[in-house]
Amino acid sequence: MTRKGKLSQILSNALYNDNPELYLVGYLDFNEVKEVTLPEFIKISENFETIPATRITYIKKEDVILYSKALGKIKDGLDL
Repeated sequence: MTRKGKLSQILSNALYNDNPELYLVGYLDFNEVKEVTLPEFIKISENFETIPATRITYIKKEDVILYSKALGKIKDGLDL
């Protein structure tokens, strides 16, 4: 059995176990970080087809950074 990556785990928990509207996704768009809600990101990216997950720079839930590519950190121990 393969282990899910932390980013995949956060996205999965947000979409299926929590209110996805509470999550903000920052992603790179032509060298500019844009911030949208998770459901809006899924729609814009056409379910990660046009914007891959590798362009996600951070994920926040109510001002708490859960994932940050720039810092190389992922918040552990948070009940999502």
